[in-house]
Amino acid sequence: MLPALRAFTDRLISLSAWLGTVALLFLVGVVLVDVVGRSFGSPLYGALDMETMAFVIVVFGGMALCDKQGGHICVDLFERYFSPRLNHLIDIVVDLLGGVIFMVIGYAVIKAAQLSAMLNLRTNLLGLPLAWFQWALVALALITGLALLLRAAEFIITGRSEHEVRRVE
Repeated sequence: MLPALRAFTDRLISLSAWLGTVALLFLVGVVLVDVVGRSFGSPLYGALDMETMAFVIVVFGGMALCDKQGGHICVDLFERYFSPRLNHLIDIVVDLLGGVIFMVIGYAVIKAAQLSAMLNLRTNLLGLPLAWFQWALVALALITGLALLLRAAEFIITGRSEHEVRRVE
């Protein structure tokens, strides 16, 4: 059961990273066209709308992959003074807490997306529906939350810790 859930979660993480990559490439293109256009006195209309919405996808799209690869900031000043068991417990608590935080973010944004859809809220210049990007944020936050909760479960079941995983990889 756990290996199948891990495979499914890894596919979701890959999908979210792919979406973040596409959004980043789009963002680079928008900035390039806008900057070149500004130098000729004709900036890209709606560039700020596109950049703001693309950043939502870039940030939350890469979050799960960053976490999976251990790319987040890790302050380990006291790690060497703690027992392996305490470090293992800290790893579990941190992943559980992170998973819950991302699930709460997802839940809160669900409410915001529903409100945006109901009120037909749109971006300032291009009139892009805000709800579309909020629903994307919900999905990406829930993927990150799922990945964190799954890793906590794996640490509990296998007895391995983040420190052992980092040493092995």
